[in-house]
Amino acid sequence: MRRLTISVDDALADTFDRLVAERGYENRSEAFRDLLRGELDRQRLEAGKARECVGVLSYVFNHHERDLPRRLTTMQHAHHDVTVATLHAHLDHDNCIESVILRGTTASVVAFAQAVIAEKGIRHGEFRPIPVEAGKPQRHTHQHLRPYT
Repeated sequence: MRRLTISVDDALADTFDRLVAERGYENRSEAFRDLLRGELDRQRLEAGKARECVGVLSYVFNHHERDLPRRLTTMQHAHHDVTVATLHAHLDHDNCIESVILRGTTASVVAFAQAVIAEKGIRHGEFRPIPVEAGKPQRHTHQHLRPYT
């Protein structure tokens, strides 16, 4: 591990310290590493350098909306190559929240997430992709995915 020393003005340092405390980081270094990783991930995604990703797609919907639960299930089955698992919870008598874990090529995962969010009746849709490196199989026949460091 290498040590970096940076200088910032007092106001920015105070703001950063508040962020560290609000988010429950043990120290500034942990917070800085997370911010840096987040920015590098964002750049990889924007530049198209992240060939593979994992992510969580979350959305709220009214399950009484015309055929929406069936349409969502059909979409997930049609994209079973990127849909890993779905968590469904009832918020009240009408509304549900679902979180779907996705993985695969960034292009296919992002396209699927955007299609679900754009589906009529979906509210509060959000997708958070995390770029990963696909490792070559060594002793196994399946790929291992590692987050970038």
